[in-house]
Amino acid sequence: MYDRDRPHSIQNEIAVVVRVILPHHPLENDPLAEITGLAETSGAQVMDGLIQRRETPDIATYLGKGKVDELARLVEFHAADVVLFDNDLSPGQRRNLEKELKVKVLDRTELILDIFATHAKTYEARLAVELAQLEYSLPRLKRMWTHLSRIKMGVGMRGPGEKQLETDRRLVEKRISELKNELRQVERRKERTVSSRRGFMTVSIVGYTNAGKSTLMNRLTNANVLAQDKLFATLDTRTRRWQLPSWGPVLLSDTVGFIRDLPHGLIASFKATLEETRRADLLVHVADASNPAVVEQIASVYQVLTELEIEEKDTLLVLNKVDHEDAQKNLERLQNRYPHAVLVSAKSGLGMERLASAVSDALSRTFRNVEITTNVGNGRILAYLSEHGEVLSKTYDEDRAIIHCRIPQKYLGRIQDAEIVIKDLGVRAQPSHNGEPVAHVERPEEDGLNQAMDDVA
Repeated sequence: MYDRDRPHSIQNEIAVVVRVILPHHPLENDPLAEITGLAETSGAQVMDGLIQRRETPDIATYLGKGKVDELARLVEFHAADVVLFDNDLSPGQRRNLEKELKVKVLDRTELILDIFATHAKTYEARLAVELAQLEYSLPRLKRMWTHLSRIKMGVGMRGPGEKQLETDRRLVEKRISELKNELRQVERRKERTVSSRRGFMTVSIVGYTNAGKSTLMNRLTNANVLAQDKLFATLDTRTRRWQLPSWGPVLLSDTVGFIRDLPHGLIASFKATLEETRRADLLVHVADASNPAVVEQIASVYQVLTELEIEEKDTLLVLNKVDHEDAQKNLERLQNRYPHAVLVSAKSGLGMERLASAVSDALSRTFRNVEITTNVGNGRILAYLSEHGEVLSKTYDEDRAIIHCRIPQKYLGRIQDAEIVIKDLGVRAQPSHNGEPVAHVERPEEDGLNQAMDDVA
């Protein structure tokens, strides 16, 4: 029977992992590799696994009856404490499975939430994880009191299970409201921090979890960010100053890793953290070239970027771990598919100069070559252009000043004076819409893109 007070953590527990492969799922060499990695990251000891291919999930147990019986035998043989599904289960399916298997059952979302709860270190991350956990558990509260709902009381009275369910739901809804208010305050503080640091171009490292983002951050900035061979080792964004050769200082951020079928509640709860990505001038998309499922992982990252509505932001694809033995099998195929990708090894330092050059080129494309005509006495706009852009020339015609300059699009978009005439002298590339991230994707017009940062070393 499900215990409402049981700990969510599965540290040191014996686990059996399960995945139901549906028609829309991509073909993989090892379908259980990711759920096994998630389980081990959470601290469980995976003893065995079970796979079933189905057209549709079973409405009662997700697995077919024969596979449930087979799973029960595996659980008994290994004396397992927990069964971990690489699928999202309904409350009813989990309840039925626990009844059949006599052990607790966690689905993919609850396992990811458990890992996030373990790794969250900052106040903001802890708030975000708690909010996601509560929003996930709210529709599942009913199952916690099933054993009491059958007890009848007097006429016109509800059973104790129904009363407790109503109490629990009210408490959870109140806490969700409190957490959302606290996170809004965190977001406002971050916005104030952002507004005080507008003088830098910003680069955000994104990618599938465990692709080597933190290792790359350390290589480029000596940031000493935690880098482990584990899924979701990084949850809290870190921003550091990167002295980009032939360019100057830029702000480089390391963000939480993405994953296939990342729970929507997590994306919403981590809005403040992911805002780092939303507001960056350039995304550096790091992919693990040694992973057999790297193409699917690249597509999963792009799907999350689409959910964040930033899929057309200027993006540089970086294939990491190219010196790994397994990467050699993938490189030719990957280079044919992504001919403009930058090949690096964050661990050894291979390709860092090429990466710096590619980032410089990509950031240069965010600049606009413009001619601005304004009143000769408008010292305010002259100072603004000198601060945020590169003034190439100034000429004067009676009472008008004509300034030729290069300036980032985000700063050009803030010029709202109706008396100022802006003439675009450059030709900009059109965005790619091929459904995948490529080396450079020109972003659409955006006003006021600024990097939110927690700390700059």
